[in-house]
Amino acid sequence: MNPQLARLHPYPFEKLRQLVAGLDAPPGLTPIKLSIGEPQHETPAFIKRALAEGLAGLASYPTTQGSIALRSAIAAWIARRYGVPVPDAETQVLPINGSREALFAFAQTVIDGSRPGALVACPNPFYQIYEGSVILAGATPVFVNTLPGNDFAMDFAALPEDAWRRVQMAYVCSPGNPTGKVLDLPAWEKLFALSDRHDFVIASDECYSEIFFDEAKAPLGALEAAQRLGRSDYRNLLVFSSLSKRSNVPGLRSGFVAGDRALIKQFLLYRTYQGGAMSPAVQTASIAAWNDEAHVVDNRRLYREKFAEITPLIARHLDTSRPDAGFYLWASVARYAISDTEFARELQRQYNVAVLPGSFLARESDGINPGAGFLRIALVPDIAECREAARRIADFCSKL
Repeated sequence: MNPQLARLHPYPFEKLRQLVAGLDAPPGLTPIKLSIGEPQHETPAFIKRALAEGLAGLASYPTTQGSIALRSAIAAWIARRYGVPVPDAETQVLPINGSREALFAFAQTVIDGSRPGALVACPNPFYQIYEGSVILAGATPVFVNTLPGNDFAMDFAALPEDAWRRVQMAYVCSPGNPTGKVLDLPAWEKLFALSDRHDFVIASDECYSEIFFDEAKAPLGALEAAQRLGRSDYRNLLVFSSLSKRSNVPGLRSGFVAGDRALIKQFLLYRTYQGGAMSPAVQTASIAAWNDEAHVVDNRRLYREKFAEITPLIARHLDTSRPDAGFYLWASVARYAISDTEFARELQRQYNVAVLPGSFLARESDGINPGAGFLRIALVPDIAECREAARRIADFCSKL
């Protein structure tokens, strides 16, 4: 058995399951789940039709690289979305079965665990896949806390230079999970400078990039930042994106990586052995999704309406505000004499509303757990259900 498995932490939702184990549901209150970031808006009908139309492809083995039609559709979308030159569909784009598996697999490609003291920089709080991938690759995660005093930005200067010298890869998430913080151009410039100085790879997780609130101000992406800073070769940079949130197809398991040709080449080699080819039917549906933007604009409208109504309702009782992007409220319980875990447990016990304790999404670093005292609230149900959840949260808080 791989001894590194013993170093893995339980997944946040397993911790939540244990936290609320044995609770009896309060009578008369249907369950409302705001704990998991699973899109619940309707999957567009045209994507379902395209999936069905692609079923004939099941008679053939797909290639790991995916079809040129899919890679070309992705490359064209990147150019439209970020205003950058169309990436080379042959060498700079690779389809993946959702960003989760690729974020994990990429670490196995890049990290040399045989080098003593190998580190991987991660935001804190963070998406748990980062930590697990690093541990199983034989390296150690080193955390950069994202704190309210710094508006939840990654403070790269907080990590000492001797640590950066041992960093082989840095995970960033923009818009961030759970804070929704978007990295700005000065932050990218600092990170690129660190990458150049210490020759580490940047894995930019951008799966929430298409959930934002101002149609005239889309979040800055890593490829766009690189172009604006004169880094047209995307050296040591890969972006990970997904259709799950953008197109409400989390079960499709479809996304892409794009960026540095040399990294794509090595990642493709790894995936050829890993067996990560995308189903032909999924490829057909993915082409349809990447080629259409109208359904994405409508999807954003639904989130915009929810955040406009629900954020003020919750902000009356918990310290929170609308994020830069994404579909989470990162809410502090600091005004109450209660921990985030106790709040989540009692909210579910008394009101049948599930939220995720922030401490489950972070690790202690520099003497603190930066998620402690926060709740991640996913506004993914329809607006009526979110409204009811906000009412129950208000009732619960009024008793504290």
